[in-house]
Amino acid sequence: MQELKIYRGPAFRGAAVRMGGSPEAIGRRLGDLAKPVFAAYMAQSSAWAAVSRWRGSAFAQELRAAAERYFPAYVAELDAMAAALGWPAHDLFLWNCRGELIHNAPDGCTTLAVRTPEAGLIAHNEDGDPYLRGRCAVVEVEPEGKPGFVSFYYPGSLPGHTFGASRAGIAQAINNLRIREPRAGVPRMILGRAVLDAATLADALALLRDTPRASGFHHTIGGTDAAGVVRIHSVEATARRASIVELGAPSGHANHLIHAGCEREAQIVTDSSRDRQARLAELLPALGAQPDGEAFVRTLQDRAGAGLPIYRDDPHDPDDENTLATACMRVEPHGVTLDVWQDGVRRLGLQVGRGA
Repeated sequence: MQELKIYRGPAFRGAAVRMGGSPEAIGRRLGDLAKPVFAAYMAQSSAWAAVSRWRGSAFAQELRAAAERYFPAYVAELDAMAAALGWPAHDLFLWNCRGELIHNAPDGCTTLAVRTPEAGLIAHNEDGDPYLRGRCAVVEVEPEGKPGFVSFYYPGSLPGHTFGASRAGIAQAINNLRIREPRAGVPRMILGRAVLDAATLADALALLRDTPRASGFHHTIGGTDAAGVVRIHSVEATARRASIVELGAPSGHANHLIHAGCEREAQIVTDSSRDRQARLAELLPALGAQPDGEAFVRTLQDRAGAGLPIYRDDPHDPDDENTLATACMRVEPHGVTLDVWQDGVRRLGLQVGRGA
């Protein structure tokens, strides 16, 4: 992986933090990184108060059993992270199943995507707990036997459920979906991480399609196919269905299901998600058929419109979410260019090369 070019600023928590090796080694490093803020973060989290009520439940045990069956390395990573944090392993695993256990988990996001003849673009607002403004990080992870990836990191959460890019040339941005009827299966944050460990774009799409899923995320995934052509896909992978749509023209996705057939699945559509989706429908046509990254980032910084804004910085946001970072990823056959903004300032730029 090429050397990172860092643009530091007061709102960004340093440079990308490198780690690698066994699941246990990665988990310990992630726990050490989170430890200075994790206890206070969880103490103020209403989401954790709700999630913790599931301790010892049969459903929580089923979720862990499914994760251990399909992705035991990630469970080992979480257990090592918990040990470094001084937390019970089952509690940290519960926290990483918050989307399955509570329907209104405070992880939001808005994603834009387009494919041009030369490349694909994925731009993303990472919206989360306002307490985490300035308290997150970017991690550069090199697991044994895997391509390696870069990801935005929430303290105490498995990397991969936000935005990231891998050395296999895969870019991913994830949006929260509020699924009302989860089921026993692999937790969605585990699947988000698995995408960044996939060897090929086809493998990433197959695991989202074929793995039994416990709840749901929207994944925007870009990469190069076997013929060397860049592809961008919108994937609504939920407990009941996996809808995979290849994207060409500019498109946007907030925090509810929008693919054909979604009306058959029970979900929560918040006012913020509905307003952001409607605002995207207003803004995207003016960008033309092939907008560049700057146009996408400007769109994600929009605070106008009749409803709740795309860019979220109100401490009293009705979904308890603020924009923690904005990413723009350019997907090309040789790899992914990833730039990160915070508070309207470009803080970090890097190249994640294929096979580098």
